[in-house]
Amino acid sequence: MQLPAWRPGRYELQNFAQKLRGVTASANGESIDIAKETKDRWLVQAAGAETVEVNYSFYARQMDGGGSWLDEQQLYLNGINCFMAVEGRELEACELKLAIREDWQIACGLSEKTKHTLVAANFDELVDSPFIASATLKKATYEVDGIPFHIWIQGDCKPGWQQITQDFEAFTKEQLEVFGNFPVADYHYLNQILSYRYYHGVEHSNSTVITLGPGELLMQPSLYKEFLGVSSHELFHTWNIKKIRPKEMLPYNFAHENYFRTGYVAEGITTYYGDYMLARAGVFTAEQYFEELNTTLQRYFADYSRHNLSVADSSFDLWLDGYKPGIPDRKASIYVKGALTALLLDLQLRKATDNNASLDTLMRQLWENFGKRNIGYTEQDYEQLVESVAGQSFKTYFENYINGTAPIEEPLDRALGYVGCNLKATESPLLYEQLYGFKTVADNQGLKISAIAPGSPASQALSIDDELVALNGRKLEQNLQPLLSETDTSESITLTLFRDKQLREVRLQHNGQSFYQKYTIEKRPEASEEEKQNFKLWLKQGF
Repeated sequence: MQLPAWRPGRYELQNFAQKLRGVTASANGESIDIAKETKDRWLVQAAGAETVEVNYSFYARQMDGGGSWLDEQQLYLNGINCFMAVEGRELEACELKLAIREDWQIACGLSEKTKHTLVAANFDELVDSPFIASATLKKATYEVDGIPFHIWIQGDCKPGWQQITQDFEAFTKEQLEVFGNFPVADYHYLNQILSYRYYHGVEHSNSTVITLGPGELLMQPSLYKEFLGVSSHELFHTWNIKKIRPKEMLPYNFAHENYFRTGYVAEGITTYYGDYMLARAGVFTAEQYFEELNTTLQRYFADYSRHNLSVADSSFDLWLDGYKPGIPDRKASIYVKGALTALLLDLQLRKATDNNASLDTLMRQLWENFGKRNIGYTEQDYEQLVESVAGQSFKTYFENYINGTAPIEEPLDRALGYVGCNLKATESPLLYEQLYGFKTVADNQGLKISAIAPGSPASQALSIDDELVALNGRKLEQNLQPLLSETDTSESITLTLFRDKQLREVRLQHNGQSFYQKYTIEKRPEASEEEKQNFKLWLKQGF
């Protein structure tokens, strides 16, 4: 029996077996041998018994999109965390009987055979169908093209159902327009609305789990836009990764790593489309959409890792350190750089084909050629399809921006020019970032160094987690920027700090370079009528 070591949607080993306790087996009312062969694989000596019962407890105390949780109010379970596969019988049908309170309702993508008994066609469907069981679930349903979409909410909040269903219906229609049809018969948004700040989503074949909070802000603009963004992102995954899947992951092997280099397709393109669909559907204004794009740009340009590891190599290394900070400046984010390279590709395809093709065309063909036919795509398949859609070579794009680390600023600025926009660079308003190349974060212990730009004055003298206490002898009390603005920065400055609980002084001298520039996408006032028309074809909104 094999327990999964990881879950789709998060490409790192999570070793769920560490949350199991007391694994035993019995047959015909008597104990039988069960021995552990690896960290998450057991051998059961069935001795010819027709029915074998395996018992164990699982610690369900992880409240996020990929975890499980049990308390007096609900049972929330991701089966991938705790269901074992019987080796060689993964394709057989499964039945899941839940011993829960009679008045509890179940929100799940699986069908309910009888009350509180769910059925799955195979093990993959079983572990790809999380559920929430509770007496306090809220629900609304909307339909697009005859397909029911169910929005489930668990948690303390007051959803504005009319606004929610209207906006969800709009972006769902836009996504269906891209692909032409939907891979599954129905869809379930399982929302855990929490009492504290949180943001996470995980895709499944006909459902998603989203954890978001705080609940009292759900319908406020700041949190509601995140609710829309993550929901649109996860819905797009129904095609892109659940069906349009890299060859290395078809089928999933849950026992060990499934290395792949196309995370920029699976996650990057999906990240791009998540907010892009909201703009095209009219849920976001162009200005609101640009705000989200600008946030992505800030995340990208604040990280000097972009110079060191390509987005394709970073995808392969997800299994190594993809979901934790890791060492400074090592790897790019497949979500962030993947979204920007998707934007670049979309605009370049539009320009190359005089708006006769776009990233929509590419995604539709990936769906028709691979997703619908249950064939995994390779890096080469994807590159060839891009060139087929473009009608010309895209070798430079893949060599420089997917498999290489060439700066993206100039090509992105040129591509944006096609739709009457440009990429604007401005100096960081924070002098310690701009002149000396370091970022800070304030916590209970004081002001600490959180990032250092390579080649900056700070890189010669400071370390991550240094605790700054004084500038030129003056105590720092949330006043670093005001003090620097009154300092002659042509002269060196002296920072007093604690490192490893030892007091030190370092001197920094501005070297004439600028660090941590800010980038934004803006409309050009002098955009031509043709460029404005291109903008409208791209965003479905007037310039």
